[in-house]
Amino acid sequence: MEVGTTPLIALNGLVLDTETTSLDVRKAEIVEIGIVPLAEGFLKTEATERHLVRPSRSIPYVATEIHRISDATVSGAPSFAEVWTSISHWLTGNTLIGHSIDYDLAVLQRECERAGIAWSPPPTLDVRLLAESVAPNLPSYALESLASWLKVELGDRHTACGDALSAGRIFLALLPHMRERGIRTLAEAKRVSAELSSARDIREQRNWAVQAAQPPSKNKSDLSEKLDAYPYRHRIRDVMTTPARFIAADTLLTEAINSMNEGHTSSLYVDFGASTRTAETTGIVTERDAMRCIADAGADSLQTPVRDIARRPLLTISSDAFMFVAIARMSRLNIRHLGVVDASGAVVGALSARDLLRFRASGSVALGDEIFTAADVPSLARAWAKLPNVVASLSREGLSGLEVAALISHQLVALSGKAAQLAEARLDASGLGKAPCPYVFCVLGSAGRGESLLAMDQDNAIIYSDGGDAEVRDHWFAALATHATGILNDVGVPYCRGGIMASNAVWRGSVSAWRERIAGWIRRSTAEDLLAVDIFFDMRGAHGDLSMAEDLWREAFDAAKGEAAFAKLLAASVADVPNALSLFGGIRTSNGRIDLKKSGLFGIVTTARALAILHHVVEHSTQSRIAGLLSRESGGSDIENLASAQSVFVELLVAQQVEDIQRGIPPSNTVEVKRLSRRAQQDLRLALKSVANLQQLLRDHLFDH
Repeated sequence: MEVGTTPLIALNGLVLDTETTSLDVRKAEIVEIGIVPLAEGFLKTEATERHLVRPSRSIPYVATEIHRISDATVSGAPSFAEVWTSISHWLTGNTLIGHSIDYDLAVLQRECERAGIAWSPPPTLDVRLLAESVAPNLPSYALESLASWLKVELGDRHTACGDALSAGRIFLALLPHMRERGIRTLAEAKRVSAELSSARDIREQRNWAVQAAQPPSKNKSDLSEKLDAYPYRHRIRDVMTTPARFIAADTLLTEAINSMNEGHTSSLYVDFGASTRTAETTGIVTERDAMRCIADAGADSLQTPVRDIARRPLLTISSDAFMFVAIARMSRLNIRHLGVVDASGAVVGALSARDLLRFRASGSVALGDEIFTAADVPSLARAWAKLPNVVASLSREGLSGLEVAALISHQLVALSGKAAQLAEARLDASGLGKAPCPYVFCVLGSAGRGESLLAMDQDNAIIYSDGGDAEVRDHWFAALATHATGILNDVGVPYCRGGIMASNAVWRGSVSAWRERIAGWIRRSTAEDLLAVDIFFDMRGAHGDLSMAEDLWREAFDAAKGEAAFAKLLAASVADVPNALSLFGGIRTSNGRIDLKKSGLFGIVTTARALAILHHVVEHSTQSRIAGLLSRESGGSDIENLASAQSVFVELLVAQQVEDIQRGIPPSNTVEVKRLSRRAQQDLRLALKSVANLQQLLRDHLFDH
């Protein structure tokens, strides 16, 4: 059974159509059933099934004129009950897709009742309703009209398989139109279909006498799995062994075994003499490697240099990664050791399965390494779709909103990196070849800060090295950016409305070009000249030469250190933060909701970032920036209150977004105030009061410079 959070681009289902003796469900009997499987964005036409059905009475001539099925055509066909035995397994757990699919379901239900067969309605999607939801002004929603509008080829008209194929092609062609309307998941598609169906009362208009009810929602059970929160809360840096133990490549195996025994470790890293110890320049030798070597070659193998048995390159994981990623990666690769690298790619620690077990990380892992291993866009979308379920479960297990935001951000960085990898493969396959020089695909904004929530869009950039043919570089990286941002949009991370994406030329460039931009930003004299520049200071590398991103990010902080005029311009937008409290302390809402990003988080993040840039607090997250300001005595209780307010806003948003997703509502940055407890409303008022004083806070901390 597909869950509500399943992205439509990765939906597995069946496209179904029936041909009948009548359009009146009370009288209609099925004479043909056509089924075309849909798997992760592709119609499996080679697996199409056609079933002729012998009705209990003669087929009317008017029906035969339409579908060309006569009594002679079905004279040797099985009855519906016999056909049902062979197709019912297809319907169990699958979403049925079709054009006016409720008619087909109603007829199937009626046939089951006649045959004394228990009926359990499957979930459905109607391409007619979906088309109407994204294009409400089309003159007609017939198959021919939709095919013409979407420029798809029709199958054999008025045959069950032909019409099913047409409906399937229309569904796939509708996906980008639905994405533009924020309809990306199964639950969202069901919700808009139900709203439209209810508004127009389609079933009554067509005199379909049978109500083909949808089964109870599975979303709550989908989101109720209990997870061990520990591996989702702790990072590799919390459990790794550091420093890693290295031996020279010419060390004899007997010496390596003695070193492992003395150090009570099951592995050693092998240094091959490179100036920097990275995954490519480092090997590993383990107890099992040593035992295998001795078993194969006997005692003489003890005099073998470890360079001859070491495995390289070293399989690694980032020190910033969560423990659950390491658990999944070790399981997938069937290994017991991973090297740990920092942001520059240098080996800084060791991780073993023993380390993970020691920290009770053997609980269930619902998020794994699927993003890293995804081979195409549909499989990447399926991996990404797991996130809301895990967020819901971990919230119930006690993870704070900020911890959940860190987890979401980690996955978004991984997703962005994978999108760049898939884009690379596309360019290579198209004849553009591999990257013309080293580069890094970066995330900006909330993902870089580790503060992303489930309502998100893209903020990314590309940095590449200097040298070579500038025209070739620019052309290749422009193509890479177009594909990478397109993949992210397809998977479920929408394009940035403000254009802060690598596909925009101002958000990609060589290292020297970026240095010039940074210097230019600091020289600017108006806030309008610096729109969106501030999120560059949240940058984090996602794929490629990560040290390139780290170095440039630090250079930007160094260049802006003490530049009060620049910090003031970056903070100018705080003046636009609306006052969310009324004169008497009430919470201002629109349609019962308050936008906590606009009214709360934006001001906090902007203030903390501007002050951190001024005082050279070189940190990514808002909480770390506030802590750094306090440690430098560059803040007071008013700054400290911002940290508490951010925590309140994020906590409320996570809970609301999880609830909205369960209801098939796209997550947003708004919170429904009336659903909050009295205590939560009090906390919200206090947090909003802290934000209301931001302009005074900035005057106190910026304008004395």
